[in-house]
Amino acid sequence: MKKPVILVITHLVFAVAGFVAGIYALPILTAPEAPSADEMASAQADAAYQGQFLRDLKGSDFLHWGKGTVSVGSRLISLQGRIAPGPDYKLYLSPEFVETEAEFERLKPAMVRVGDIKTFENFIVSVPDGIDINRYNTVIVWCESFGEFITAASYK
Repeated sequence: MKKPVILVITHLVFAVAGFVAGIYALPILTAPEAPSADEMASAQADAAYQGQFLRDLKGSDFLHWGKGTVSVGSRLISLQGRIAPGPDYKLYLSPEFVETEAEFERLKPAMVRVGDIKTFENFIVSVPDGIDINRYNTVIVWCESFGEFITAASYK
């Protein structure tokens, strides 16, 4: 009687571990190619502001982080650096700096969602018409599916 219980428990543990590994690996495997050096240079040249993603923010941890230089322009927002891989990342602009999920949720009504992030080493996101980057001062990467804060950077 003891052996079947142990088998069920071990199979469940491995099934859960496989599912979690799949959620982590799938975005990496399906990510498009990172922007070229020329595309990054063009996006950075268009930028009016810059900020830094830092790994040691309050809401960041070993699975949720970003590091590098964020360039913010009226047409494009780009990152020369890396963010932790994950699913369903969105780029937001906020009128206040935030570094935790609670702060993000509190300020979300005052934020604007810019677009999707598809790559984890360097990215370029187009700024939709009607978004005035001057009304905000912070870039935030947020995982929409899991409600997880990834990283943020003040740009002015």
